[in-house]
Amino acid sequence: MASYYFTIIGTLDRPLYELEFASFKNPTAQGVPGKSQFSASVKEILPFIANSSLDVVEDAQWNSNQFHLGKIDAFFGLQVNGYITQGNIKFLLCYETPTNANLALHAKQDDTTLKQFFNEVNDLYVKCLLNPFYSVNDAITSPDFDLRVKLIVRKYL
Repeated sequence: MASYYFTIIGTLDRPLYELEFASFKNPTAQGVPGKSQFSASVKEILPFIANSSLDVVEDAQWNSNQFHLGKIDAFFGLQVNGYITQGNIKFLLCYETPTNANLALHAKQDDTTLKQFFNEVNDLYVKCLLNPFYSVNDAITSPDFDLRVKLIVRKYL
């Protein structure tokens, strides 16, 4: 079962939202669907990996006319996919590199699926921005936002 770490990074390079989860597709006897299986040593460095990818995102955004940047970085056995919004908010998704045991599962996690995931989260983020009580670069603490992101995760990942 694949584990993921999703974060939304604001324009001041601070995390606005973080979610750690596992795939809901093809659960195995070892893992609970939705509960990440990252080792303790990897869990500690997930925010570091995401922040270290910001330089790559900023370089890639000027070389692409797309919001979805695709795979932008790899570190410590994790792949990092990026998406940048019109307001320069960055969405990063870190996930395990496929091994022979779960290669078939990751083969289905193609670029199109991740693009759809990022697009739906972007739509949700725009709705969050429309809230008059929310300011850009504030942490997103809404339980409704969290629930809706988890529903999108369940749909695509």
